[in-house]
Amino acid sequence: MKTRITELLGTEAPIIQGGMAWVAEWHLAAAVSNAGGLGIIGAASAPAEIVREQVRKVKELTDKPFGVNIMLLNPNAPEVAKVVIEEGVQVVTTGAGSPAKFMADWKAAGVKVIPVVASVAMAVMMERAGADAVVAEGAEAGGHIGSTNTMSLVPQVVDAVKIPVIAAGGIADGRGMAAAFMLGAEGVQMGTRFVAAEESIVHENFKNKLCKATDIDSVVTGLSTGHPIRVLRNKMTKEYLKLEQEGAPFEELEKLTLGSLRKAVMDGDIDNGSLMSGQIAGMIKEVKSCKDIISGIVSDAEKLLKI
Repeated sequence: MKTRITELLGTEAPIIQGGMAWVAEWHLAAAVSNAGGLGIIGAASAPAEIVREQVRKVKELTDKPFGVNIMLLNPNAPEVAKVVIEEGVQVVTTGAGSPAKFMADWKAAGVKVIPVVASVAMAVMMERAGADAVVAEGAEAGGHIGSTNTMSLVPQVVDAVKIPVIAAGGIADGRGMAAAFMLGAEGVQMGTRFVAAEESIVHENFKNKLCKATDIDSVVTGLSTGHPIRVLRNKMTKEYLKLEQEGAPFEELEKLTLGSLRKAVMDGDIDNGSLMSGQIAGMIKEVKSCKDIISGIVSDAEKLLKI
């Protein structure tokens, strides 16, 4: 399956792994790249030298292209941006802001820049800033989300820009990939599906919870704060939503979630942890290798698209 995205990234499949904090580290990134997709290291709020270490570990496991996701609100973003250049990383995906101030240096170093956007306006702005492609992420996605769903967001972004569009949010199998292509996307980004990969370092409790989830088990917290996050329902979300309904101040809500993602991913605390997951959680029934995930999705999509 060849598209402008595979040509841009040098990958076998037009599939990108989401840059999930705590989840998207060197084991998973290398496994996704070796399986034909584009593995991503999620820099999150990590110091630049930790990201450098992660990049070097990926290089020990693969000679395939991979990237780094940079959250631009992270105070360490300028230093991480330099690490990307110094370590010869080929692709950067970005979120939470505009990468415009880093664009010239990245372009001079040959780095491909792919911002994640949740609106047409942001997609157009990123194209003007020099982005090579954009990820149009719908509200079905896990973690931090926008307000427009994938089905309506992707075709509008495709119509608004000339650069390739990668669809994200609500995609977990070949049917989702084929649908994204019919909407005009030339690649897909998946996060939740790779949480339940064999190579993912996510705690088994989290993976088991994901595999047992149903279609109604995800919920959005943080709507009152302006920072909506999609997660699986648990004891923590029940308390959080109750506090939101009561009009609790931001500080009280933040205290409840402090360190909660680490609790879920590393400690396996499925009651008090933040189980970030997309609406496709109910479609994931078993843990598979990255190779089986990617090859299965591409094969099914090709049959549906009659490629």
